[in-house]
Amino acid sequence: MKRLQGRKFSVFTLGCKLNYAETSSIVDRLKEEGAELATDNEVADICVVNTCSVTEVADHKCRQQISKMARRHPGALMVVTGCYAQLKPQQVASLSGVDLVLGSEEKSQLVPEILKRISLMPEERELVKHEYHTSRTADIRQFFPSCASGERTRYFLKVQDGCDYYCTYCTIPFARGRSRNGSIESLVEQARGVAAQGGKEIVITGVNIGDFGRTTGESFLDLIRALDEVDGIERYRISSIEPNLLTDDIIRYCASSRAFMPHFHIPLQSGSDEVLRLMKRRYDTSLFRSKVERVLELMPDAYIGVDVIVGTRGETDALFEDAYRFMEALPVSEYHVFSYSERPGTKALEIPHSVAPEVKHQRSQRIIALSDEKMRAFYGRYEGCVRPVLLEHSRKEGVMYGFTDNYIRVEYRYEKPSKPEGLEGNVVDMRLLGVHTEQELLVAARLLDS
Repeated sequence: MKRLQGRKFSVFTLGCKLNYAETSSIVDRLKEEGAELATDNEVADICVVNTCSVTEVADHKCRQQISKMARRHPGALMVVTGCYAQLKPQQVASLSGVDLVLGSEEKSQLVPEILKRISLMPEERELVKHEYHTSRTADIRQFFPSCASGERTRYFLKVQDGCDYYCTYCTIPFARGRSRNGSIESLVEQARGVAAQGGKEIVITGVNIGDFGRTTGESFLDLIRALDEVDGIERYRISSIEPNLLTDDIIRYCASSRAFMPHFHIPLQSGSDEVLRLMKRRYDTSLFRSKVERVLELMPDAYIGVDVIVGTRGETDALFEDAYRFMEALPVSEYHVFSYSERPGTKALEIPHSVAPEVKHQRSQRIIALSDEKMRAFYGRYEGCVRPVLLEHSRKEGVMYGFTDNYIRVEYRYEKPSKPEGLEGNVVDMRLLGVHTEQELLVAARLLDS
């Protein structure tokens, strides 16, 4: 008999796609032991919260969610893992309802630790309250393989973890340790498993995926070449890659490959060279612009998403205006905007000149408006065009959603209740009809024969 047969579990994930991929692997392992995912009206025996700590707001959301799950599932074995658990284990362990806290190195032991404790009665677990297991950052060496699908047609394949870049604003190296990765052989095998399950698209994820190969002597270019040969996978996307690690060889390979989509996500963080220097980023705006231009030279239809942080220490009004002018002129598709949050232990705290919260908000709103303009312009270029769309599962009757090869989100409406056969989970050519914004920015589309 499986050791968790008859047990119900509930999971909650905060933060990045990497966390979601890791949670998916935890869910798979719990199911292998016989546990079942609790429905909305069931009380779980086991709760797992995979946390984020990128900002103070993220920490607050983690505490809120832990408290909510403890109330929703009284008496459940509560296990907390992830970046918040690694960085502030004592704080997390002291929260009401928490039984066990596991850091980044210990995450792979989550299910064995659950098996050790689940047989204890709640009053017995009280004896081991406030227990936490977290390694020092320098000792975080293990690569925890993960591949997630959730309810979507896309899968998220973790290929790398950790970071050797100590940017002044960031706690990720402290939370996830040094850069490390799986072997190409093991990752190709996971991709084959996705194909065997009927998956069509894989998003390659990690903390700093361009740094792939630190532990295996391989390279990111070697990896994408090997993945491109996996039968059954029709699409790959690169989730995020540092501009200084986005080599010309990588760009040229993606442009001519079988399955890599014209889609890049490149973190800029600031359009000011002085702010980039204060952040200790490893490039300047000139290099960044050259990467964007090279991508568009070889893939004119490419979607390019860009991360930006506003309100970092040292970002004066003049430096922000410099950054804004650079971003305004940059031919990208979208900006993902984050407000700077001070994190204990980071070098940014030594930089003079902090930015007031209301100024951060004003700057964020300006870049969000700029991003909206660029996104509308990018979507508008393809009105009336035919693009391949991977249609996804939708809970809404009469409508399906999907993404084009170059990451335009489309909405396809059909006559209820006769959902067309053979569309969900498949790539089909669709004509894009134009942008509409009932709830969010997306493009209406129709099948070619309708």
